[in-house]
Amino acid sequence: MSKFGELVREGNVLVDFHATWCQPCKILGPILQELAREWEGKVRIIKIDIDKNPAIAQKLAVQGVPTMIFYSNGEQKWRRSGALPKHVIKGELEGFLDC
Repeated sequence: MSKFGELVREGNVLVDFHATWCQPCKILGPILQELAREWEGKVRIIKIDIDKNPAIAQKLAVQGVPTMIFYSNGEQKWRRSGALPKHVIKGELEGFLDC
C-alpha cells in the first residue's frame, strides 16, 4: 500500500482498477486513453489490474471492475464503478481540475 500511496500523493491521479477478462474494462480503456491525451500535464491515469494486485483492491474495497478513483494530492475526491461515457467522467472530474 505504501507504493500506491506514493503514486497518488502528488497532483491529480485517476486510478482505473480493471481486469483483462472484464468486457466493460475493455470499453473504458480507449475512453481513458483519450482523456489521458486531453488532460496531459493535468491528470495522471494509472491502470491497476486487480488480479495482479489483489491486496490493494481489497484494501480500497474495490468490489467490481472497472472502478475508478480520483485522487488530488493523496486525497480521494471521486469514485465510480462501471464503464462510464467520456462526457460523464470528464464532467464530474473537471470540477477538481484547473481546466
